[in-house]
Amino acid sequence: MSILDSPGKQQTQKERYEKTRSVIVKDSTMGCSQLAGEVAGLIRQRQGEKKNVVLGLATGSTPVPFYRELIRLHREEGLSFQNVITFNLDEYHGLQSDHRESYNRFMREQLFDHIDIPNGNINIPDGTVSLDVVYESCLEYEKKIEDAGGIDLQILGIGRTGHIGFNEPGSSRDSRTRMITLDRITRRDAAADFLGEANVPRNAITMGVGTILSAKRLVLMAWGGNKAEIVQEAVEGEVTDRISASFLQDHDNATFLVDEAASSQLTRINLPWLVGSVKWEAKMIQRAVTWLSHRLEKPILRLVDEDYNECGAGELLTVSGRAYNVNIGVFDMVKHTITGWPGGKPGADDAHRPERASPHPKRVLIFSPEPSDAVASLAGTIHRLVEQGHEVKLIVQTSGGLRVPDLAAQKFASVLLEVAELIGDTSSGKEDYAREILVQLQEKGAFGDDPENVRHLKALILRGEVRDAAGICGLDPEAVVFQDLPFYEKGRYRQFQLTDADVEQTSRILAEYQPHQIYATGHLADPSALQTLCYRSIEQAMEQLKDETWVADCRVWLYRGKESEMNSNEIEMAVPMSPDQLDLKREAIRKFQSISQDELDSSVRNQTTARRYDQLGMAEYEAIEAFQRH
Repeated sequence: MSILDSPGKQQTQKERYEKTRSVIVKDSTMGCSQLAGEVAGLIRQRQGEKKNVVLGLATGSTPVPFYRELIRLHREEGLSFQNVITFNLDEYHGLQSDHRESYNRFMREQLFDHIDIPNGNINIPDGTVSLDVVYESCLEYEKKIEDAGGIDLQILGIGRTGHIGFNEPGSSRDSRTRMITLDRITRRDAAADFLGEANVPRNAITMGVGTILSAKRLVLMAWGGNKAEIVQEAVEGEVTDRISASFLQDHDNATFLVDEAASSQLTRINLPWLVGSVKWEAKMIQRAVTWLSHRLEKPILRLVDEDYNECGAGELLTVSGRAYNVNIGVFDMVKHTITGWPGGKPGADDAHRPERASPHPKRVLIFSPEPSDAVASLAGTIHRLVEQGHEVKLIVQTSGGLRVPDLAAQKFASVLLEVAELIGDTSSGKEDYAREILVQLQEKGAFGDDPENVRHLKALILRGEVRDAAGICGLDPEAVVFQDLPFYEKGRYRQFQLTDADVEQTSRILAEYQPHQIYATGHLADPSALQTLCYRSIEQAMEQLKDETWVADCRVWLYRGKESEMNSNEIEMAVPMSPDQLDLKREAIRKFQSISQDELDSSVRNQTTARRYDQLGMAEYEAIEAFQRH
């Protein structure tokens, strides 16, 4: 069934909780291909009628694969954009159109420079207008949309706060194009693009919710598990200005186009027994019982038959018998995920442990997409693995230098210059190097591209920080391996593309160490995200090496990076931490002085996981780090 040709609300019994039509595709590639194909059909139809098509376009990483597919259709299948008029959702205020993070430049680099759309047909809010004429500029933008006949199809993404465009929480349903102050979460999410939160503009010009809802057709794309919770709220929750995407429920021709990961919290996917009959296998039973326990705030062993019947899980008892028997089975399943031996306990019975005892010690590779990711997510587990005698290597996949603010580089260069001047060191070149860094930082300004020297210095700063953090976790400096994947070193955020060279480099590391255990993340992130590309490099490398004998004996444990914590039913290994161990983790995280501590501190999430385990009736721990088997 076609996305664009199938408007309306959900119709089936399984979709009854969804107040906006939701189409689930296997992955973003499939979704973007289908949507781009239908857009192409609309363009060609209007060409035959000698009419224009008016498209509303979005920025960010979500639509990037969609734009790449449009470019392919233009180059390989002759799709012309001569009759297309575009209106972009938003633009940062205060950025020149050639600024590397302006949406004007983004759209030209990602789409417009690669197709035959006339320049006069491209419309993007003007972020350079002075404050005294912003209001008039926004009115003019609205008038242009009206004069074009209105938007035929508006493409949308969704932010972590549920915003569409830059319609932050509090935006009203009838709001029009205007200037808005950006939410702190939005600015924090953009910090990497701008080399620090301090550099992110505080204001933007955006189409209003009312402007967006005036489009004839709306398609909101969402990729990756980190969008799952907000997608569920927008699709199934109440219409509220707290989540501007929820207003799509009021549109007669709106569709959420989501991949499997982003759909994972929708009721028909997450709680399927509430919308129909299910096959009650072990993992489904665990999911239902832990959900019921959390919903009623009752430990698993205290659930009774009435609880199942009154909360829509009565079918489980019909299949499995009394609540008592079901409770015991699930209680044991959850209990057996808890282990203080993430590498396996030597000489122990493996029957009820997440990790096998043999061999011991194990060779363990911990992959960290950016230098801070692994420490922030599993510092406690790293410390346990080292303490328990395993051979642990921390593989830092990218330098992370793009995330280091200019202030950190300036501080380092200034101290180096002062030291060189203090000791009268004029022959080593340190003084000249420091002066050159300071000059380059000043010349490029807050938003210019880093020269090679500056970029290299920022990478060195993070190298020092990750070594210090690894040391807190018990790792020696030589146990930290810096991979410097080429896609990162040659690219920038929102424009990264994995290459064969990246996969080959990862393959060499795996072949050299032949690990028994791998810890990795990125499996649920946006497909264009750095973490996803790093994860794909591991997946593709393992596929290349699948015939090697060691691969069959290698277990891959997945951890969550900057995404939300795992649900209780998803966890297959729970590594508890004492208060002292949690303090150790916080101390390790504090070593990353060049990166916002608010962004890195995962201790609250770890404590939340422990409380949820406690609520299920498990032992009470200070915090828990959680993992899933690949």
